[in-house]
Order: sequence, then C-alpha cells, then structure tokens
Amino acid sequence: MGAGVDGGFGYARFRNALILFAAASALFIALNVGGGFFGGLLAPALEPGWGLRIAAGAVLALLLVLNVEILRVFPFRVQVAVVWLELLFLALAFFHSFNLSYGFILSRLPFLITQGAFTTLYVSLVAIAIAFLIALVAALAKLSHNGFAYGISGFYISFFRGTPLLLQIYLIYLGLPQMGFIVDAVPAGIAALALCYGAYMAEIFRAGIQAIPSGQSEAGRALGLKSSIVMRKIVMPQAIKLIIPPTGNQFIAMLKDSSLISVMGVWELMFLARTQGRSEFKHLEMLITAALVYWAMSAVFELIQSRIERHYGKSDLR
Repeated sequence: MGAGVDGGFGYARFRNALILFAAASALFIALNVGGGFFGGLLAPALEPGWGLRIAAGAVLALLLVLNVEILRVFPFRVQVAVVWLELLFLALAFFHSFNLSYGFILSRLPFLITQGAFTTLYVSLVAIAIAFLIALVAALAKLSHNGFAYGISGFYISFFRGTPLLLQIYLIYLGLPQMGFIVDAVPAGIAALALCYGAYMAEIFRAGIQAIPSGQSEAGRALGLKSSIVMRKIVMPQAIKLIIPPTGNQFIAMLKDSSLISVMGVWELMFLARTQGRSEFKHLEMLITAALVYWAMSAVFELIQSRIERHYGKSDLR
C-alpha cells in the first residue's frame, strides 16, 4: 500500500516536472533566448538558427526544472529566500546588460533620494491623509438615506473612478485658473491624488462598514445610543480592521501614481529621473535607478502594512 502511494506520488511529480519542462521550453524558444547570453554559451557547438534557438530554450527549461526540484528539499522560508535572490540576480544581470554608467548613477543618487523621493513621499502622505477623510465622508453619505448626500457621493465616486488620473490632474491644474482659482503645481497634484484615491477608498470604506452585522448597530440603538455614537464607538472600530489592508494597497499604488504629477514640473522622483538623465543622455541609468527607489519605498510600506495587519489580527484573538 505504501509503495503504491509512493509510486503514484513519484509519477505525479515526474509528470508535473515534464509539463513544466515542456511549457518552459516552448516559452523560451518563443522568446528566442538563443539570441542572448545563453545562446552565446552554446554558439561554439551549434550554428545560429533554429537549432541554437531550440537548444538554448531546452537548456534553460532544464535548469528551471532542476532548480524547482532541488528547492523542494528545503524549508518553505529558505525556498522563498532563494527564489528572491535568484530573481534579484536575474534582474541585476538584465540591468547590467545595458552597459550602465554606475559612476553617473552614484553621483545622481543622493539628489534623487533627498529631493525626488522626499517630494514623492511628502505628496503621497498628505494626499492619502486627505483621501482618507474624503473617503469616510463619501462612504457615510452613500450609506445615508438622504437623497442629496447620496447623489453627490455617487456622482463624485463615479466621475473620479471613471476618468484617468492624468486627466484629473490637468483639469485641476489648468481648469481651476479659468475660474479664477490659481493653484500651484504641488497643491494641484495633492488635490488630484486625494480626490481620485478618495473615490476608490470610499467604496472600500462602504464595503467595510456594511460588512459589520446589522445586529451590532441595532444593539447599540437598543441601549439608547445615538446613531453617530453607534457608528463611532461600535461600527467603525470593527470596520477599520477590514478597511486597513486595502487602504494600504491604495497608498502603495498612490506612491507610484504620484509620478504623474511630474507633468506639471513638480520635482518628484520621476521628474528628476527624466531631467537628470536627459542632460547627459543617460536615460536608462536614471529610469532604472528611479524604479529601484520606488521599489524600495514600496517594500518599506509593505512591511509597515503587514505589521499593522498582524497587530489587528492579534487583537481579534484577545
């Protein structure tokens, strides 16, 4: 019985490895990896053409299958760490293939961080704080039985979710002066980000509030509490646990979308990456550096978000 189970498990594992090899081979052959670094390693043994293309794809697929099978013997955390290191190595190798000027990157990196990344963080933090308040008001208005409040909230959410953020930036920055309101670039960018993400977060807030059983509110009102106190003391403390995870995701998305305000000349990270790279025709150097800085900032906030989620998860167990 045990041998049969082991044999079946071994066959299934071999079959899965074979399927992975076939799929990876087809993908690598379609991508023509034979024309790159791996093809160069096989070039002395094979003539350029389909033979080299197929051989390079098969070798890469075999290495992938072996990598997956070897990792199986390690604990889960070790597997994850090794995969991250492997992918990071491949990403760095991909960037290195562009013949980047590392001296130029190092000379511009401090300015990109102190000026560009700081401005990006400042704009995003202020915008998410305003968006949080807008979302809360919009969500409560959409949950109310007041037709006027519901109509305004519904129109606001529909418009800002249904139009591109870049268009909203232009409408605020170029449209408001036509009405006599002169808005600087940074406040206009913050307003556009806050209004856009406030609309998305309003639906998150609404769903979080509605997820709390109605019996909670009814029990509060049965005790003679006002509706505002029921919402503030009973419903929101429970809803916030459901609201925080997607709100954290919205902030990380806003952090990257803040690059769109560079069209107004704001000295945020993307604007400086473009202008610094243009001055000496080092576009890829600055764009790749900006991508790594964005990634680093996002990773930090992902860790913060996971800590907050764990905190609220532990509070559920008490």
